[in-house]
Amino acid sequence: MRIVARDGREFVLVGTAHVSRESTELVRAVIEAAQPDGVCIELDAGRYAALSQPQRFEQLDLRQVLASRQLPTLFANLVLAAFQHSLGVRLGVRPGAELLEGARAAEAIGKPFFLCDREVRITLRRAWAALSFWKKSLLAAALAESLVARPEMSEADLRELRERDVMTQLLEELARSFPGIKTVLIDERDAYLAEKIRSSPGAKLVAVVGAGHLAGLAAHLERGTEIALAPLETIPPPSQWTKWLAWGVPALIVATVVWLGIEKGAAEVEATALQWILATGTPTAIGAAIAFAHPGTILAAFLAAPITTLSPLIGAGHVTAFVQSYFRPPFVGELSRVLDDLSSWRGLWSNRLLRILLVFVLTSIGGMLGMWVGVGQIVGRVID
Repeated sequence: MRIVARDGREFVLVGTAHVSRESTELVRAVIEAAQPDGVCIELDAGRYAALSQPQRFEQLDLRQVLASRQLPTLFANLVLAAFQHSLGVRLGVRPGAELLEGARAAEAIGKPFFLCDREVRITLRRAWAALSFWKKSLLAAALAESLVARPEMSEADLRELRERDVMTQLLEELARSFPGIKTVLIDERDAYLAEKIRSSPGAKLVAVVGAGHLAGLAAHLERGTEIALAPLETIPPPSQWTKWLAWGVPALIVATVVWLGIEKGAAEVEATALQWILATGTPTAIGAAIAFAHPGTILAAFLAAPITTLSPLIGAGHVTAFVQSYFRPPFVGELSRVLDDLSSWRGLWSNRLLRILLVFVLTSIGGMLGMWVGVGQIVGRVID
């Protein structure tokens, strides 16, 4: 715990481990003793709703998620939630309980609480944008591995975890493996939290944050310099080369096929088109089949891939996920146990919501591989 006094105000910073019963007790004790004018919490509105409404997945509007193309964000959120849930089960405490306790303790003394963290969707999008294509591939592979990797933990390991800020440790490890996102995951959030806390009303505030944020947060508050939040809330647009690649490759493919038609005749165009359909549709359909998708979804994967691979506006994964959700919508009971099912291979394939995510991921990969195979085949025809 640290206390920062600045400009006639007092900030009591309580550093916690996000999976710790002791942290929960500490938060309530500090708030009751300090009697602050308000309590600031390291949560955004979405994460607060997730903690305060344990059955939140039962109200999930999957079609809205699909329409807004937020499946990748949902997938990343589920992975992080499953990580905390798994640790919570082993440690015997609900993940993030101390943050929720901060809100409840504030209400118990009749004071307001303030949600001061940046929206997790923005943090994830900014972190993703900060990575190179190669680093993105490595991170995606690491996330996929984390879904089912369940290393054995001794009592000593569990005891150590109870005494540490687990999620901050995870973020720090990510930052070491992927230096490009350290600024987004750690430094930016320190600054964002500091400004949100500083701008919260009250002469005396208690702030409940992960222990890993204490040093950076205290430094910002001690300086007292106003921090502009708008730049930290902006999702970077795709780079120019990404835009060029997204539109340029399909345009080049179509132009090449037209050129082949002019040079070699309509028969060549028909043969090239058939080759493209098979090259893109087959691996995409195989991806759907590996996910044990509905037969209608597998057919949709084959039919959609030749078109979606030529369009940067929508991918095969979004089409197949929508079709799968139509044929096999998740049951309410499956939504409530999604975090448990996410930690096993059996659960990944048996839970209908997770099956939809699998369909999205595997058909996206299949479509991407098929596109480059098709490009190679078209280049071969040009050379011949």
